[in-house]
Amino acid sequence: MLENKKILILGLARSGYHIAKLLTTNNSTNEIIATDKNLPAFSILNELEELKIKFVQSETAEEILDDTFDLVIKNPGIEPTHPCVVKANNLNIPIVNEMEVAYHYLPEDVKIIGITGSNGKTTTTTMIYDLMKMHHLPVILGGNIGYPLSEIVPMVRKGDILVLEISDHQLYNLKDFKTDISVLTNLCPTHLDFHGNYENYINVKKKIFNHHTFKDIAIINNSNEDSLRITKDIKSSKVYFNNEENYYNDEGIYINNELVINLADIKIKGTHNYENILASLLVLKEFAFDKKIIKEYLGKFNGVEHRLEVVDSNSDIKFYNDSKATNPTSTLIALKTMKMPTHLILGGKERSQDFNELNDEIKVVKKIYAIGEVTDRVYEYASNLNIPCVKCYTLDRAMLEIKNNVQNNEIVLLSPASASWDQYDKFETRGEEFKKLVEKYFN
Repeated sequence: MLENKKILILGLARSGYHIAKLLTTNNSTNEIIATDKNLPAFSILNELEELKIKFVQSETAEEILDDTFDLVIKNPGIEPTHPCVVKANNLNIPIVNEMEVAYHYLPEDVKIIGITGSNGKTTTTTMIYDLMKMHHLPVILGGNIGYPLSEIVPMVRKGDILVLEISDHQLYNLKDFKTDISVLTNLCPTHLDFHGNYENYINVKKKIFNHHTFKDIAIINNSNEDSLRITKDIKSSKVYFNNEENYYNDEGIYINNELVINLADIKIKGTHNYENILASLLVLKEFAFDKKIIKEYLGKFNGVEHRLEVVDSNSDIKFYNDSKATNPTSTLIALKTMKMPTHLILGGKERSQDFNELNDEIKVVKKIYAIGEVTDRVYEYASNLNIPCVKCYTLDRAMLEIKNNVQNNEIVLLSPASASWDQYDKFETRGEEFKKLVEKYFN
């Protein structure tokens, strides 16, 4: 635990707010200054003041930082090139994130399961947590899935199991943090604007195995070349899925060559979902494993919101909200599951994403509706493949165009292969707007 330190919290948001509170527990002697370009709610400002935490609203946080600070706790979304981060590095001030700090406040004998990967980590995390709850295990959910570790630390007790979704942005500033079981779902090029290049990105992802010994477990996708490459030298006990022992086929899901559940009994479909199930079951096997419970759960589980989420309407058209598809690989996975002519909404923030990655499955697409900063690039991509495309720029305009073009027994798919930050604060907001527009134009 930190004591008698001068700390700058760079970027308040939810994680910064909760780590600030955690740092003031037990009559702490820490001096804490929090800064953000946005002003938090009045109630939060009052609470920070009561805790003797100074808040400074500023877009130039580097002006606050000087060599009297002992530590910077950075919001995971703030890029390494931020002027305050650069200045901290020049001053040799350590930079961590709230997960790293909160880790040191956990009680002993807590098991940590960390899940990361380019795609599938939210679904896998959700399934592991839900199945553990159904097996009556003392499990707590947190991390990138919506509950910062610093927020849940006060409720963690000895013997608990933490299931944490951990993004590359969170992994970037982890140092001492260690899991007992780490899951790497897969790797593909994404977030390259943050990391600079793909090698940097996958090396950050490798930190999910930091400090592992043979007593710790690494669950790895045997069919993903980059996952195999970066885990060659880790010291964990390695367990693979998509190999000769843990796999799926046309009949069902197999663990240790034993049929666990038939595909016909699983509600969510698609190869990506079967891989997520395999990874989840391999984690579950380390604690409890009741086939009846697994079958009951997978027979009802609809998947996570904004990930190939079925959106209800009064029409004979199928709508899928896949706003969480922020890279081409995610959209490629979505297209593989489409079995009818598809109207694809594609685009968002410019991050040098390569839409040609979609080519193997693009044949199902009847028309593309280009949105966001990459509208012109999407239009050029579609034109090169002779796929009709409309420059819509916004989601509302795209849905209006679709209303005038789509026919019964066709699919409307929001799977942008792009981040949302050019027009939305997060992909969830984009997905919520899509669902509202389905209601507006088709109900």
